[in-house]
Order: sequence, then C-alpha cells, then structure tokens
Amino acid sequence: MAERLPLLGSLDPPPVGVHRENGTSCIVLIADHAGQRIPAVLGSLGLPQSELDRHIGWDIGIDGVTRRLADLLDAVAILQRYSRLVIDCNRPPGATGSIAPVSDGTQVPGNAALSTGAAEARAQEIFYPYHQRIAQELDARDGLQAPVLIAMHSFTPVFGGQSRPWHAGVLYQRDTRLARRLLAALREEPGLVVGDNQPYAVSDATDYAIPVHGEQRGLLHVELEIRQDLIADERGQAEWAARLARLLPPIVQDLTRRLDRPVTTGGATRPA
Repeated sequence: MAERLPLLGSLDPPPVGVHRENGTSCIVLIADHAGQRIPAVLGSLGLPQSELDRHIGWDIGIDGVTRRLADLLDAVAILQRYSRLVIDCNRPPGATGSIAPVSDGTQVPGNAALSTGAAEARAQEIFYPYHQRIAQELDARDGLQAPVLIAMHSFTPVFGGQSRPWHAGVLYQRDTRLARRLLAALREEPGLVVGDNQPYAVSDATDYAIPVHGEQRGLLHVELEIRQDLIADERGQAEWAARLARLLPPIVQDLTRRLDRPVTTGGATRPA
C-alpha cells in the first residue's frame, strides 16, 4: 500500500464550512465547489493566481448565492472550501476529472504524475470529510422531517470556444420530481433561458453528490447551475438568491404534502 502523506496542516482551514447550522428549513443546501483554497503544502499547484481564479478553480459566485439563499430560507448550507483542482468533490474518487492534470486546456503541474498516496490524502482529508458532513446533516434531519437536497453550482458562459445561451440549468438523473417543477418555475421567469439537463447532466460516472446523497436516500433533490457572469458580483448573487427563495418553498411544500412528517421550508412548521 502506498504511503499516505499528510495534506492539511495547522494553518489550513477544515474542508467543510457550515453556514446557518441551526437552520429550521427542511432544505439542505450544498456547494461542492464553493471555495478555492489550496493546502499550503501544495503551494499554488504550479499555477498563477489568474488561473486559480478562473472557473477551473472553483464555481465562481456560488458561495455568495448559497449563503444568501440559506439566510432567506433559514436553511443550513454545507460548503466545500478547497479548490476543485485539489480534488473535485462532485466526482467519485479515482474517476476521470477527480484530480485533473489538465482543466479546460490548462496544465496543472501539481496534479501531474500524482502518487497513489498523495491522491488518497486528498480524498481522505478533503473529499470524505465533506461528504460525511452532508450525510451527518441528512441523518440528523431524517427522523424529524423529510430533508430536501439542493446542490448549488455555477458554470462558465463560454466553454471550448462556444458561448452558452442558458442563464441557468436544472440537472437531474433518475428522479425528476423536484427538477421538473423547478425547471417549469424558472422558465416562467421573464427573460430567462433555462437548460433541461444543460449545460451538464447528472450521471453516476461523473457525479457524486446527487447519486449518493439524493438518489440512494430517495430524497427530493435537484442540482442547480447558474451562469457565472450573472452571479460574479454581490448584486447578481442577491438577485438569484431572492429568486430561488421565492420559487423553492411553494414547490417543496407541494411535493412534500403527502409525507406524514412536519415540513418546514423557511417559515413556521406546519403538518405535511
């Protein structure tokens, strides 16, 4: 077995940030690519800051949207602090793209010829603690109310030289209950172009959070992508948070009405 070297030091923050930990909403927000920190021992992965600030390093704007939405809904938000270039927390460990040596044409020297032990350290110290915290939150809530999982992401407006027309995308795999309702609601918003499993689609091969925490548990869930130029500043983040805080509660309340447990979406608890 390859030796697993320590990754996070005393000056590195823990991989998981929890915002509004005591939120009363049944909605649990997660953001796999919220942060862009790099463990001190890895330096800058051999990249200039301009590359780390691009979409290859994190989901631009999604940390701000998620925190604001959590405040408006009184919902807990679980945010991953480290750059997706260190390890992508929405890819199964070992899968293509989990620790990318090249991302959108950029060579990542710190990910080249990575030893098995070094890769395992990134999974054990960043990936698994983040997902264990999500599981812990869902476990704690499941006996009281039906948790609803919403995975928050953002996407670059241009990829591979092609402009993307969507303002947002609603992503799902096997379970379309929440996705279809949210897609319809967003498409009723004036001026929005909303992708149906665009610009990405959820799959077991390329995604982790939705298949594991949403589908395997049978929870209502959806993955939401917002175009990064729309949420790159505080104004855009506030606008999208306000829009989602208006649209989500009635959809979630309606879908959970048949459950024989209390449902709380951001206001007073009421019978389902």
